Amino acid sequence: QVQLVESGGGLVQAGGSLRLSCATSGSIFSITTMAWYRQAPGKQRELVAHITSGGSTNYADSVKGRFTISRDNAKNTVYLQMNSLKPEDTAVYYCHEVLRGYWGQGTQVTVSS
Repeated sequence: QVQLVESGGGLVQAGGSLRLSCATSGSIFSITTMAWYRQAPGKQRELVAHITSGGSTNYADSVKGRFTISRDNAKNTVYLQMNSLKPEDTAVYYCHEVLRGYWGQGTQVTVSS
């Protein structure tokens, strides 16, 4: 069973930064696309960003220019650097391994105004 463990969430003021990490136990990390999703209260889960095995990235329009997804294949870890945070970024953030459909347990990000 593959485990995805997120960390780095917390409470931050608007304009601040956080860096999320997702460490995986899988042996196929280097060949799978990885993604970050988020779900705010009362809303559907939405894609925030993804990164392919080759390092290509894609972002939701709402986070472009503020968030950066990256990966370290040697550490089986994917990151989400979040800058210029806004209250509307408040959500539970989930790590997702696309190839086999695994999800992490989520980490709460709260941005105060």
